Amino acid sequence: MRVLVLEDEVKLARVIERWLREHAYAVDVAADGKRALFLAGTNTYDALVLDVNVPGPDGFEVLRRLRERGNMARVLMLTARDTLEDRVTGLDLGADDYLVKPFALEELSARLRALLRRADTLAPSIMRVADLEVDTHAQTATRAGTHIPLTTKEYALLAYLARNAGRVVGRADISEHVWDENYDPVSNVIEVFVNRLRRKVDEGFSPPLIHTRRGAGYMLSDSEPDRSGSEA
Repeated sequence: MRVLVLEDEVKLARVIERWLREHAYAVDVAADGKRALFLAGTNTYDALVLDVNVPGPDGFEVLRRLRERGNMARVLMLTARDTLEDRVTGLDLGADDYLVKPFALEELSARLRALLRRADTLAPSIMRVADLEVDTHAQTATRAGTHIPLTTKEYALLAYLARNAGRVVGRADISEHVWDENYDPVSNVIEVFVNRLRRKVDEGFSPPLIHTRRGAGYMLSDSEPDRSGSEA
């Protein structure tokens, strides 16, 4: 899952970024509203974490402009002022939830998980494909009851494939939701991680679940690919 964080307090922004990365999110950070609007207009985000009090435009104005553009990503507002007026303003502009500073990082994670579960296109917290289970709350995976040891990025990629089980997802889709703005489109990093997942998820199990559609992308499915999309 890819998240944009708008936060002008450098230390707090770094703490949030590190915490979310450790919990399998791809994270981009903006220190002011102008940068946030640019990033949100350039990239696809599953959720936005917007501090209200940042250099202009402030978090409220960023939210207003994004909603006017049709950006319907889930939005968690951060504010140091727990006032009814602030909450009403944000909610009227299209915010989904509020978190008052100071806050616990565990609560930030929990609120993001709750927001993402509300999205119609996202799967429930436990996703199953054949005998593979991906638990998005515990951020773990098992196959036939056997724990699969995964790095943070491997888990993020597997979770994204599981959310789109049965559908081919291209490299562009994966880079938008699993990697951040530092992703190099000419690198083979996605292929490397897919091959790592294959070794961990498929070796020693049947049937194979991770399939490559040459020229199209990758699919997590318990069905064999048709002849028109041979394995790479």
